[in-house]
Amino acid sequence: MFEKTIKIPLDRVGALIGKSGKTKTQIEKKCCTKLKINSETGIVLIKSFNSTDQTQTIFRSVAIITAIGRGFSPSNAMDLLDDEKSLQIIELKNLTCRSRSKILRIKSRIIGENGKVRRNIERLSNTKISVYGKTVSIIGNHQNIKLVTDTIISLSKGSMHNTIYKKLEVAKKYEKLDKLKLWEEKHDL
Repeated sequence: MFEKTIKIPLDRVGALIGKSGKTKTQIEKKCCTKLKINSETGIVLIKSFNSTDQTQTIFRSVAIITAIGRGFSPSNAMDLLDDEKSLQIIELKNLTCRSRSKILRIKSRIIGENGKVRRNIERLSNTKISVYGKTVSIIGNHQNIKLVTDTIISLSKGSMHNTIYKKLEVAKKYEKLDKLKLWEEKHDL
């Protein structure tokens, strides 16, 4: 048996457990793990009982639990079961000085009015984004996570929203062209 312990914020423990334990049970089944959640400390003990692939099951469980702890809904966090997807967490204090007001300004630039900017970035990059505490977290494939990380850095440096939308739209067009080329090459064989 293999074990790993992680800690999540106390206000996210309920989301991790889910209504009547549904989320916890779903993670345990999908990842072949057993979770022991301390609702008073936020400490989660993950035990892997699948001897054939313990590292992978622990890794997936840790990623899903961390994503829920960083503000993602359990359904969005479950996207991490896809081998192509991963989680990236950006500490906002690393993008600016530790000033609370500057961190709040960056968060508001990323979220936008009623979440409009965040939704636009998600749509244009095919990612999921959570702004929680002093972090911004991203779920997506490696290429799109890099794109969104660059976008967040640009926003933190004062780039205009229209400028970042244009960059994201161009990247999306190139991604579609690359997929089309791969499809054509595959079918030309």
